[in-house]
Amino acid sequence: MTTGWEDVTIGDVCTKPQYGWTTKARTEGGDVRLLRTTDITSGRIEWSSVPFCTEAPPDIEKYLLRENDIVISRAGSVGVSHLISNVEPAVFASYLIRFRPGPRIRPRYLAYFLKSPAYWKQIADNTSGIAIPNVNASKLREVSLPLAPLGQQDQIVAEIEKQFSRLDEAVAGLQRVKANLKRYKAAVLKSAVAGRLVPTEADLARREGRNYETGTQLLRRILETRRSQWQGKGKYKEPAAPDTNNLPELPEGWVWTSPDTLAAPVAESIGAGPFGTIFKAKDFRPFGVPIIFLRHVAPGRYLTHKPGFMDRTKWEELFVPYSVFGGELLVTKLGEPPGACAIYPTGIGPAMVTPDVIKMAADESLVAPEFLMNYFNSEIARRFSTGAAFGTTRLRLTLPIFRSIPVPLPPIPEQHRIVAEVERLLSIAREAEAEVDANLKRAQGLRQAILQRAFCA
Repeated sequence: MTTGWEDVTIGDVCTKPQYGWTTKARTEGGDVRLLRTTDITSGRIEWSSVPFCTEAPPDIEKYLLRENDIVISRAGSVGVSHLISNVEPAVFASYLIRFRPGPRIRPRYLAYFLKSPAYWKQIADNTSGIAIPNVNASKLREVSLPLAPLGQQDQIVAEIEKQFSRLDEAVAGLQRVKANLKRYKAAVLKSAVAGRLVPTEADLARREGRNYETGTQLLRRILETRRSQWQGKGKYKEPAAPDTNNLPELPEGWVWTSPDTLAAPVAESIGAGPFGTIFKAKDFRPFGVPIIFLRHVAPGRYLTHKPGFMDRTKWEELFVPYSVFGGELLVTKLGEPPGACAIYPTGIGPAMVTPDVIKMAADESLVAPEFLMNYFNSEIARRFSTGAAFGTTRLRLTLPIFRSIPVPLPPIPEQHRIVAEVERLLSIAREAEAEVDANLKRAQGLRQAILQRAFCA
């Protein structure tokens, strides 16, 4: 221990800890706010969003928060703490424990210690093996910390804040880069689906003195083939066409069409998962046929975190029509906005979509699935989806709406050039994003390293 430093506990340098007030919260109408664990977990308190007490304590002075109080969560986000500042009339809820720093310790010194690795190790040791992690006032009082002389505490706090300020500037710069990369990716997709990313087939054909098949001719040829080869039940049903009124002008050789037209001419080429009448939680299994939830579909990426599985026998009996087998498009019905699209990978076996995910098998003689995916993830497609979707609290993209969303169709060779160029440009952006994320993670590690060094005595 450095000369002049002491090894103390929180209880040694703070007043007696106090549990908070037990009452229900209400969002409107009240004089006294009720600070909860959820209000401190972000690292800052937005007092305007802190709810009010349904019932204020009769001895309110006992629970009123004061400047430089420190509250620590004893359950939920166990161990999370906050130094109170710019306080409004508020009491603290029962899952928080209040400590008031005494004259031997600077409040900011203690507040920074409560974010350090040394503190979190003691919290982990106190909660390990507990089914529902929690700490109480007695355990928190016994948390040990190195106590510097007051003058050195001030110096340590000042140095921490200087280093954190530099880190904050670096992180803000990285976040700006990340935001710019997001805008760049959106701009790539916007240019791609507007015919501005690569030379159009019309321009190339003119330059090379040759003919080419336009999107209109391609569409007409494929639809005529479908009609002539129709062998299904009843009369051939024409696919749903988009409303082309007020649509933007397309490049030469392109044509507006719809997902219904671009879907493979097979049963269940467009569909969504089954509803609760046949899709029940009791059929879930720890392994089996994967279930595709909203969380598994991100723009351009099929994700596998938090997997769910369906009983294979049950799947074979009822759910094959709701399934994908590789290469199909997955589109979210919900979201902000709805319509995020990914392609289900080939070679990983079948999976079943839930009711909130649309699946579409594309007719690859008409359209490259990757072109469709890029289009659905573009700003213009999201605007079509949002404009046609409905819902009071969450926008929902229904199957009938999805079938008739306007889709621009370029000639096939142009589609493939667009897909290749989009992939080239987005892969560069993804590499840059990965580097930014690595640096953001490194910055968080540096923050902890600064605190570790500050409190190593």
